[in-house]
Order: sequence, then C-alpha cells, then structure tokens
Amino acid sequence: MPPPNPSQPHERILTAATRVTLLRILGIPAFVILMWYYLRSVEIGASDDRLRIGALALFSAIALTDALDGYLARSRGEITRLGRILDPLADKALLLSATILLTRPSLPALRPQLPVFLTAAVISRDALLVLGFFVVHHLTGMIEVRPRFTGKTSTFLLMTAIVWALAQGPERPFGWLCIGATGFTIVAGFQYLFDGLRQLERGTHSASAPR
Repeated sequence: MPPPNPSQPHERILTAATRVTLLRILGIPAFVILMWYYLRSVEIGASDDRLRIGALALFSAIALTDALDGYLARSRGEITRLGRILDPLADKALLLSATILLTRPSLPALRPQLPVFLTAAVISRDALLVLGFFVVHHLTGMIEVRPRFTGKTSTFLLMTAIVWALAQGPERPFGWLCIGATGFTIVAGFQYLFDGLRQLERGTHSASAPR
C-alpha cells in the first residue's frame, strides 16, 4: 500500500455546516413528540396550544437553519459528501413527519389539516426519488440529482402549508395553498423521473459501447 501523500488535503467530516445539519436531525424527534402529545390533547377534547406553539417554533427553527448550514458550507468551502447526504435527508425527514402528523381525517377537530391528496403526492414523490436513486446508482454506478424550480417551489409551498396549519390560519386560502403544493409536487416528481430515465439510458449506452 502506498504511503499517504501529505500534500493531498483530507476532507473534514464534522464541519460547522455538518454540525448544524446534525442538530436539525436531532430536533426532528422532539418535534414529533410535541406533535404527538398535541394531537393526543386534541383527540381527548382538551387541546393544549402550548404544545402546538412549541411544535411550530421548533419546526420553523429547523426549517430556517437549512439556509444556515448551506451558507456555512459554501462560505467556508466545506461542502462534503456527508453533508450532501445528510442535508436532504434532514429536509425529507422533517417534511414527511410533519406532513403525516398533520393529515388526520379521523380527527375532524384538527383544523386546518393537510388534505390526504397532498400527503399522498408527497409520499409518492419521495418514494419514487429514493427508489430511482438506488436503481440508477446500482445500474450505472453514478447519479446526478439536479435541483428543479418545481421541486424547490413544492418544498416552499409545503413548508408554508405546514406552518399555516400549525399556526391555525384561515382555512379558505389554506385550501388553495395545498392545491398549489400538490400540483408542484406532482410536476417535480415527473421531472425527476424523466431525469432518472435519461441518466439510466446514458449509463446503459456507455456500458454497452465498444472500447
């Protein structure tokens, strides 16, 4: 085995941005616990708004620190492979947990709440992304995930809908917000699907080309 090259820089693992991302991930179970107890209080007819406000504050803090870890990684030149994995994982875990917890058709006292069609669209898109990632990576050995305007817009609208529901905003505009989030989520899912198919086709052609 060749000796290590001292002139070759080593990638730091626990950078400042990665630490912020880990704090975001650690905050998700606390958000889930607050939401579970709040939903339980609504279910028994003794709604505890302190738990709801706590969940709202924690969700907002975790969502806002997404911009912070990105800024730290870019400004300090510390974009790492671990950070590229953990950052979207933190986003997906937070949004999925909040979306599922705020979709309770069997609990009509919870108002407003996310409609089932929005939750189904979000879960379907994310399941498609995860499955597509592993399939394309397994068959081609590499994958490129390009951020899409529709994907960023759907994430923003979903976050806004979650904050709106936790803040117990008026229901009429909330319905249109959920419809918009659903539409962008579906379009983004199809775009990511077509991107994956194109990468799969390019990888297959490259593997079968004569050398």
